[in-house]
Amino acid sequence: MMGRYVSIAEAKAKFASVVARAEAGETIVLTRNGRPVARLVPLAQERPIQYGDLRGLALAEDLSLPEEVIGDFEPGP
Repeated sequence: MMGRYVSIAEAKAKFASVVARAEAGETIVLTRNGRPVARLVPLAQERPIQYGDLRGLALAEDLSLPEEVIGDFEPGP
């Protein structure tokens, strides 16, 4: 198991710094009695939603949608 091992007691005593390390990209493995029990990892970066950008999206041939909706998936003029 990858990551730096930290006991739950140590994590509790140094919570802010343990979270800061995970936030910086480090994987922290939490242990209880020397046994790994949980993992603290950084959150994946979320990409902003770009509304109206449907490039590369394919529709199934048997999809039943109103024509005005299907038009939203087709290339514009």
